Amino acid sequence: MSTTKVRPKEALEYHSNKPAGKIEVNSTKSVSSQHDLALAYSPGVAEPCKEIAEKPEDVYKYTAKGNLVGVISNGTAVLGLGNIGPEASKPVMEGKGVLFKKFAGIDVFDIEINEQDPDKFIEIVKSLEPTFGGINLEDIKAPESFKIEQTLRKEMNIPIMHDDQHGTAIISSAALLNALEVVDKKIENLKIVVSGAGAAAIACTDLYISLGAKKENILMADSKGILNESREGLDEIKSKYVSSQKVDTLEEALVGADVFLGLSIANVVSPEMLNSMADNPIVFALANPDPEIAYDLAIKTRKDVIMATGRSDHPNQVNNVLGFPYIFRGALDVRSTAINEEMKLAAVKAIAALAKEQVPDMVLKAYGKSSIRFGSEYLIPKPMDPRLITTISPAVAKAAMDSGVARITIKDWKKYEDELLERVGIDQRLISRFVYRARQNPKKVVFAEANHVNILKAAQMTLDAGIGTPILMGKKQEIESLIAQHELEALKDCEIIDPKEQLEKVEEFATQYTKMRQRKGMTMHLARKAMTGRTYFGMMMVERGEADVLISGLSNDYPKTVLPALQIVGMEEGVNRVAGMYIVNTPRGNYFFADTTVNMNPTSEELVEIIGLTHRAVRFFDYEPKMAGLSFSNFGSAKGEVPEKMARAVKMAKERWPDMIIDGEIQANVALNKQLLEELYPFSDLKGHNVNTLIFPDLQSGNIAYKSLMEIGGAEVIGPVLMGMKKSVQVLQLGSSVKEIYNMVAIAVVDAGVENREGL
Repeated sequence: MSTTKVRPKEALEYHSNKPAGKIEVNSTKSVSSQHDLALAYSPGVAEPCKEIAEKPEDVYKYTAKGNLVGVISNGTAVLGLGNIGPEASKPVMEGKGVLFKKFAGIDVFDIEINEQDPDKFIEIVKSLEPTFGGINLEDIKAPESFKIEQTLRKEMNIPIMHDDQHGTAIISSAALLNALEVVDKKIENLKIVVSGAGAAAIACTDLYISLGAKKENILMADSKGILNESREGLDEIKSKYVSSQKVDTLEEALVGADVFLGLSIANVVSPEMLNSMADNPIVFALANPDPEIAYDLAIKTRKDVIMATGRSDHPNQVNNVLGFPYIFRGALDVRSTAINEEMKLAAVKAIAALAKEQVPDMVLKAYGKSSIRFGSEYLIPKPMDPRLITTISPAVAKAAMDSGVARITIKDWKKYEDELLERVGIDQRLISRFVYRARQNPKKVVFAEANHVNILKAAQMTLDAGIGTPILMGKKQEIESLIAQHELEALKDCEIIDPKEQLEKVEEFATQYTKMRQRKGMTMHLARKAMTGRTYFGMMMVERGEADVLISGLSNDYPKTVLPALQIVGMEEGVNRVAGMYIVNTPRGNYFFADTTVNMNPTSEELVEIIGLTHRAVRFFDYEPKMAGLSFSNFGSAKGEVPEKMARAVKMAKERWPDMIIDGEIQANVALNKQLLEELYPFSDLKGHNVNTLIFPDLQSGNIAYKSLMEIGGAEVIGPVLMGMKKSVQVLQLGSSVKEIYNMVAIAVVDAGVENREGL
């Protein structure tokens, strides 16, 4: 669970903004000509139809079935909302599809079925087998969910999983294995108490038994008490966990217990009940949003408790996103006929093992930690760990092969790992990592254009996410009116500054500004006039340490915001010029474009400065730069000022930074086509590398390139990122969206927290 606050109006706007919903279908093949259409549909489409009719398994060869999962629900148990119906479940199913795509590169069709009769529901889902490579059942109430999943698993030949059950079971099982290692206990000796007897609780308990727990040592409670022999009218599923022990209440059950698993409701465990448990108790309080016992209360009550919750603001978050995307990825990649017990256990062990490995710097930075080590506060990997897919999916695929349910075999596991990284779009997590990092060290953020509603919405997101404290600049009455009109309640207590009403501050700031610029034409009169402007006033606040970050430029031309930044804040020591960079997110990954905003027509020497700044900035974003100096020429194939300038710049950069991976001058298509580059120019220093950083010879070419990709190619861009400033100042693109502004705030806050200016 995220701790970011979400308001009803904001959530409704998010889902209703055109295009409505969260998903769309894109063609993976060209359909730009009549010939393409003839291949895609009639008459060309008849050819794969005939092949599949002759050999049905070729459906995987000629269609998207092998990478397509159906996320299916009847809306009978949606989140904590209950039986709200199939239509109302659709936003959740679309959201699940987004997670499949983001974390595992899996495409999804969400299917909402208006049928509560389990037998009829089963028949409907069975009929969909020709369409999907796998089925993810979601938000179906118990006990019907047990029958539905068990029947479908028996009668269908594709992987089926009810994630509400098995996702939580897999992640909590991995946490349990590692917790037992920390406290030096054996699973077969554990006394386990389970609060909750629904789908997830039953699945968790089943899997714990598969790992070695003893059924006779388990006590399970529903809302009426412990499932024991005195209880009547229990269904078949609950009856499986009826105990012969004469225990009626959760309070009695917890006496001497080693493990508490909560999948029920908030605050059912008191400090006294926790104190009655055995030494080094393991408490998985997984009710959301509020656990069975609050984390802080549990830690205060028992110093020896090992605690996990479903929340992201505490250690050991049991989050299903650690499991289902990667489990289905592995199952699909070997065309498994099922997700069986062996595959689930393989996922458990892979997740548990990953938590014991050294945590990469990328993850440490994302969570604002100098170190994360296996132990009581790190039992399972973090959801943002990029190694999850290359750890869990291969383990699941191998288990499918070993248990005989795989229809194809993976032989080259290194190649498979590379394929996973290419298709998953790990790069989409970039901003998420920065939000996590910013949250660890929030800053004071000046929003210089708070009279714009997009700025205010981004400011509220900044406050809600805990990444910064907004300082709003503009006319107080106007800002307060916008806050009320757009229901931005969180901003009501934020500081609002109108420079025109800050006469003493304006005088103070103007005096300092005059001293800074007195030999560059500045007078006290001009300085006062400048300091009544929001951008100048805000820049001076950052310069004087009264704020940490300034965000501006939404309604101004870029140069009009960069100029006061250079005059007041100035460039980092040792830097001779600033530069602008865009991050362009594409289906192939993230690419870094520079310079796209500042330097009109840089010389070779100036390009070297830009190359150095960009190299450092790309590393700031946790990527290793593979840089191409672009031109219309390939290594001297055409003469002219531009290719010669770029060739000189690249040569000087190599001399200055011998370990830098860079080459040029080179055409963009050659730089980005690894196979073509190696075929035509095998001598290039870029051979064997996937280029991710493009250095443009002038501002106009870089600017045109990223804007074309954004509008025509549908790429998402982050930026412009201003590089080389002494302090954290970021200048927005004219007309930036709320999301784009918020992204820049997260980046700027992290940059402001970097010591010794080794940031942007």
